Amino acid sequence: MPRPINEQVVVITGASSGIGRETALEFGRRGASVVLAARNEEALNNVAKEIEALGGRALPVVTDVSVWEDVQRLADQAVVRFGRIDTWVNNAAVSTYGSVEELTVDEIERVLNVNLLGQVYGVKAALPYFRKQEQGSFINVSSEVGERAIPLQAPYCASKHGVKGFSEALRMELQHEQSGINVTLILPASINTPFFDHARSKLGAKPKPPPPVYEPEAVAEAIVYAAEHPLRDIYVGGASKMMTLMQRVSPSLTDRFMLMRGTAFEQQKTDEPDDGEDNLFVPSRGPGSVKGEFGDGSQPQSLYTRTVGFHPNLGRALAVATLVGAVALGRRIGR
Repeated sequence: MPRPINEQVVVITGASSGIGRETALEFGRRGASVVLAARNEEALNNVAKEIEALGGRALPVVTDVSVWEDVQRLADQAVVRFGRIDTWVNNAAVSTYGSVEELTVDEIERVLNVNLLGQVYGVKAALPYFRKQEQGSFINVSSEVGERAIPLQAPYCASKHGVKGFSEALRMELQHEQSGINVTLILPASINTPFFDHARSKLGAKPKPPPPVYEPEAVAEAIVYAAEHPLRDIYVGGASKMMTLMQRVSPSLTDRFMLMRGTAFEQQKTDEPDDGEDNLFVPSRGPGSVKGEFGDGSQPQSLYTRTVGFHPNLGRALAVATLVGAVALGRRIGR
């Protein structure tokens, strides 16, 4: 069983803003030792100060997760400072908005290198330490688009599908060996973070998340929960699970729904012109922040995640009950 949070050493990539930053702060509030990784040094140092003010311990390590040597150094420094690693959160991600035709090969490659290879490197760096300890948890952040792709973000969708496939294969290998090492996949719906300000846009406008939009606290809550209670998958937001169910029932019908009146295209664009700044190849600047400008604060937690996502047996029971009800209704209509 994993250690209590206040005894854990946790490494978080993408910790300078958004989901990663809120997750780091939540671990800090609960007394964990947190190793912070991102490219923005100023933002990392600010997060470290906030964690220490909350009573936790923090180590900022400037890291580009697409560079293997950086990630290996991150793991080594975590162990040198704190003696071990209990939980490794693979969260760092970048994105581009535009059609496949509009995106350059370099842009596509960069998204895949950060979002997918960055998580592969995280696993490879931490796994030797987990082996020696005979315990540890990987928490890999995918997305609802890791189950069902949307237009205008093909490289991002491909990377998140890849994270899901990589996590599933890794999990089976570790279970086969009875290693004591856990793998949890986090699949958030749209989240109100600075991610959309940082993304490169070729839409002629600033990008935005399609509704409904949840707050970063909902994802942080799921990640911290998984660090103590390892689960296979955690969907953050009922919208994420609903999109997955639609895809499994009928991919072609889901296509038509998303293309209806250009829904999947128009919902990803604001009315504001893009400022031309992004963090695709260079780090973001400034102190960093947790939230973006697309939420109204009404969904700081996900009721679905708390009631069903954290309790998969309940979710399976509800699914069976729904199926039985649907079959009974179908027979009644048939009669």
